Amino acid sequence: MLSRVEGLNAAIFIPFVQQVKQAAIDVYKDVFEGNRHRIFSLAFYMTDNEIAAEEILTNVFCRSFAKIPKPDAETIDRTLVNELRELMPIGCMTLECAPAAKVEQVRTNSRRADLERSVVQLPSTERLVFLMHDVEGYDHARIARTVGITEMESRQGLFQARLKIRELLAKASAE
Repeated sequence: MLSRVEGLNAAIFIPFVQQVKQAAIDVYKDVFEGNRHRIFSLAFYMTDNEIAAEEILTNVFCRSFAKIPKPDAETIDRTLVNELRELMPIGCMTLECAPAAKVEQVRTNSRRADLERSVVQLPSTERLVFLMHDVEGYDHARIARTVGITEMESRQGLFQARLKIRELLAKASAE
């Protein structure tokens, strides 16, 4: 058997190997293209820095592909959270805002820039929960699995984030 294999020309296998390589590259491209905008956006709003967000994006995909040849969105999100944990504390809720006694007209008078500034001022865990739920549309179960918190903590963090954003937007519109 070995002598038969030794006698085969390696050129026969080259097209097959190239097809396998191209198929793997296509899978990587599909996964990357399907997730890169979301990962960059989350990384950008978590760091408030475009260069840091690009570096996080690169690290997230390198680590994800090193673990699994075709990672799904949740695996990529968990890798993002792990990457962010190296830069900031994620997992503990820190906001304890009281509901507003007076309703401010922030819904109609808010500028996008003010909203973005308000979001990046949130503590990291509440910011991530807010972004995942209100921007990306994740449910609380997925947020809990991804971040490593309970669903109740996710709900509470979202509620606190919204209260804080309202407070910050009211301040910005008063200025």
